[in-house]
Amino acid sequence: MRNRLALALLGLMLALPAVAADYVALPGGRFASVLPADGKAAPAQIAPFRLRTEPVTNAEFLAFVKSHPEWRRDRVASILADQRYLSHWADAETLGSGALPRQPVTRVSWFAAQAYCESEGARLPSWYEWEYAAAADATRRDARSDPAWREKLLSWYSRPSSAPLPDIGGAPNVYGVRDITQPVWEWVDDFNALLVASDSRDQNDPDVLKFCGAGAVSLQEKENYAVLMRIAMLSALQAADTTNNMGFRCAKPE
Repeated sequence: MRNRLALALLGLMLALPAVAADYVALPGGRFASVLPADGKAAPAQIAPFRLRTEPVTNAEFLAFVKSHPEWRRDRVASILADQRYLSHWADAETLGSGALPRQPVTRVSWFAAQAYCESEGARLPSWYEWEYAAAADATRRDARSDPAWREKLLSWYSRPSSAPLPDIGGAPNVYGVRDITQPVWEWVDDFNALLVASDSRDQNDPDVLKFCGAGAVSLQEKENYAVLMRIAMLSALQAADTTNNMGFRCAKPE
């Protein structure tokens, strides 16, 4: 009986992340997204939610693959991740010099990111949740009208994608969220629907919504290139794709 209890406790421990992640509460509310909720001009309605304060790191994802070996790079199903999945790690269970523990994990697919979040009792944030959190700076919930805020985002895109990633731990925004606009792009739950209007009944040909131009006509704040570039990047991906600058963080309902 004692042995069975010990095994059950061990299984429970392995199912948990190695280190409890920090989540902060965001109040939600009406938000003027670059993607209007009705495909025209309506603001998004965001329920209160909790967001991971930092992106998931290599060390955290390593702990996950050790306790969920089906997500090792030598075992993952090809339908769930492409050949570049975790290819910068030294081997399936070793980070090595190309993937430092405190760097944000990259080269993970949407499927892998979602599985990790589920291991924390969480999920990937929606686009609206991510955009809402990313609109803040150190003192304001919405800094998007500030040219300096926009310039800071754009300046990051000039960084070579092959440059080594810094460790996470940047200054928090007003919510306590760190590193949300850099040093990596981040998966969102609904990435493959970003350029599809939320209400397609006024479209003569539903197939037209499969193309970027059809969705782009409804984009608001077209001068906010930094955010629009993220939408373009996410919309170009498939769920099994991985890139050397795409990471993720998780969210929970409040």
